[in-house]
Amino acid sequence: MLTCTAVIAGNDANINTVVELTWDQRKRSRYKAKTQCGQDIGWMLERGKTLADNDCLLAEDGTKVRVLAAMENVSVVHSQDPWLLARAAYHLGNRHMPLQVGQGWLRYQYDYVLDDMVRGFGLEVEQAQQPFEPENGAYGEHGGHHHHEH
Repeated sequence: MLTCTAVIAGNDANINTVVELTWDQRKRSRYKAKTQCGQDIGWMLERGKTLADNDCLLAEDGTKVRVLAAMENVSVVHSQDPWLLARAAYHLGNRHMPLQVGQGWLRYQYDYVLDDMVRGFGLEVEQAQQPFEPENGAYGEHGGHHHHEH
């Protein structure tokens, strides 16, 4: 099994193999999976580290593994009205939903209840198979967990 403990720049052309992962898998600091060629891989990264599409894991034996964001079942909201998109983003964020934001669109992991809520704002929602790369949030790599000093 390839054991990885570091993430290096993903633009290296000397990649040995590829692992395709969902966002739920990429946000885990410790996990086991299989590469596209069937090789077992495991990683132990610092807590709170989320792997992004095109990151590169470095195995203890020097093997470089490209991380690809897998296609996932997502909901996509398109609108030319930034106010409506902002309203939907606010309400999705208020429910602590990971959200990918693009120009004129929002993407979140499929949930029919959330789809109905967004439709209630007058927006159209489509279900699709696309990579999911949500915002890291206000607290970056730490996944939104934070501490208040009093």
